[in-house]
Amino acid sequence: MKHYAGLDVSVKETAICIVDENGRICREAKVVSHPEDLSKALTETGFRIERIGLEAGPLSQWLFEGMARAGLPVICVETRHTKAFLKAQINKSDRNDARGIAQMMRVNLYRQVHVKTLASQKRRALLRARKLLQEKAIAIENDIRGLLRNFGLKVGIVGAAKFEARIKELIKDMPDLEEFIDVLLAARRKLRDSFSRLHGKILELVGNDAACKRLMTIPGVGPVTALAFISTIDIPARFRSSRSVGPALGLTPVLKQSGESERVGRVSLCGDGMMRGLLYEAAQSMLTRVKKWSWLKAWAMTVARRGGLKKAVVALARRIAVIMHRMWIDGSEFRWSREGAAEI
Repeated sequence: MKHYAGLDVSVKETAICIVDENGRICREAKVVSHPEDLSKALTETGFRIERIGLEAGPLSQWLFEGMARAGLPVICVETRHTKAFLKAQINKSDRNDARGIAQMMRVNLYRQVHVKTLASQKRRALLRARKLLQEKAIAIENDIRGLLRNFGLKVGIVGAAKFEARIKELIKDMPDLEEFIDVLLAARRKLRDSFSRLHGKILELVGNDAACKRLMTIPGVGPVTALAFISTIDIPARFRSSRSVGPALGLTPVLKQSGESERVGRVSLCGDGMMRGLLYEAAQSMLTRVKKWSWLKAWAMTVARRGGLKKAVVALARRIAVIMHRMWIDGSEFRWSREGAAEI
């Protein structure tokens, strides 16, 4: 008889539920949230388990990889689908959630999530660490601006390189302010130096990656966007067509249809938020900063005249993602003219 398992993962312990093909609960337990402990608990049952489901979360990649290496048929389930399925339960608990996930595996009612390779996970961690340092440095800069504004000292428009010199110029005659502003400037300087080191590491990785170099031939796409796209998509062949990349990154509108009513809403915002933000930046850069004309920019300007700049940026971000995937598959570079460019 076939059996199916559901895992509800928490930081310390994981609730396990195993059901048979008729939906009857055969075994329940709580095990330490570690791949070896989970693999041992599932293999010692003696059941022929067809599918093991766990919800996508902070520990899911680590647990998935460990159980997959042990030869278990583990599946990482999409979070929104899991929540929608478990929402029908009256009482929420780890035990009930494990039961619900096991039933999802049994009736084959789930959407599988791609678990990234270890190399892509490390690149994603590097990109997130860089972004974190950048955000903290900007937050300190904004706080310094706000503190000085209370005393009528206006920093004005100044770049990151000249920010510290501008602040010291403003407070040079106010030693009581200088005493604690210097502390904030030192913290900001440390963050900026650490950010520069991580950014240099990203440039080094991109310089040794042929796919990233090809993607950077697209106007507006820089090394961070290229590396983020490579690490987010991970395996380009998992998409049947390049057009599927847009919905996966949350760049296509939501359709709400019922009876005679049909409304096209805003973009779904599903998928990776960091990658979506970088694609927005690339689209804005192409429209506002890149001076060289291309067929893609001409298309986006047509959309802007028809629906406004905001819609054009979203549409261009989606199309850039589709083109990046096609270039990665084909091994080609960006074509500035319409002649020879792939219809996407």
